[in-house]
Parts: sequence; C-alpha cells; structure tokens
Amino acid sequence: MRTLVAASLLAIASQASFAQAVRTERNISLDLANQVAAAAVAACATNGYAVAATVVDHAGGVRAVQRADNAGPHTLGSSERKAWTSASAKSPTQAMMEGAQKNPGAANLVYLPGFLLLGGGVPIKVGNETIGAVGVGGAPGGHLDEQCALAAIAKVQDQLK
Repeated sequence: MRTLVAASLLAIASQASFAQAVRTERNISLDLANQVAAAAVAACATNGYAVAATVVDHAGGVRAVQRADNAGPHTLGSSERKAWTSASAKSPTQAMMEGAQKNPGAANLVYLPGFLLLGGGVPIKVGNETIGAVGVGGAPGGHLDEQCALAAIAKVQDQLK
C-alpha cells in the first residue's frame, strides 16, 4: 500500500513538474498586425509623412509590413529594426535611445546586432505581457515615428485585452 501511495505521489509530482516546463504565451495575430501596420501608416500620412510600418510578434518575427507611396526604401529596414528592438527589449526605442545617451554603460547597446536605437519602435502589450511591437520609419524624426506607432496602438486598444 505504501508503495502504491509513493508511486502515486511521484507521478503527480512529475506531472506538476512537466506542467511548469511548458509555457503559454500570447502573440499578435496576423489580422491585428495588419490593422496596426495600416493604422501607423495612415496616422503618419495624416501629418504628411510617407513611412513604412513593420509589426513583429513577441519573438521579433515579422507579421505585417506596409510602406506608403513615396516612402524611401530605407524606411523598410528602419521600421523592422525598430520593431525588433522594441519587442526584444519590451521597451519603446525612443526611451532606450534616451537612456543610452544619458548612461555610458547603456551606450554599448548600439553595438548589439540588430538593435536600432532610434525613436519609432513601441511594444504592443496585453496588460504587462508584450505580444509584439510596431516600428515606424520615415517621418522627419524618431519622435514623430513614435507618435504614429502610439496612434496605431491606440486605434486597436479595445482588442488588446
């Protein structure tokens, strides 16, 4: 009887251990990524800026890209790197750039492969969980790119629950 109880407890403990080893993560859907990209390009167009917007998932994989008519070819690369940097660090790239400028220890972030510390990358969150990020490139200043990214996220905020 003791052996049966011990075996049962061991089986339950191993199942609990297995359950903790598997994680469930939220991620941005293709539909929502397309909405965010379109909203970012539209927000910038309202202000006369031709930009590209890239939306990545929580791991930095590209989910959606839109490039406005007349947006320069460099806007694609910058929007992707901003989105990837923001998703990777779970932080807005504008804040990261400012932090790197003020803190000599953080200045080395510019040497991380793929990181782009220019304003315009903003994480997309459900509560405290980052499900993706949007990067915008092409407005005359990273702070303006960030405004378009924030406007896009605000437009879909009701879906981020």
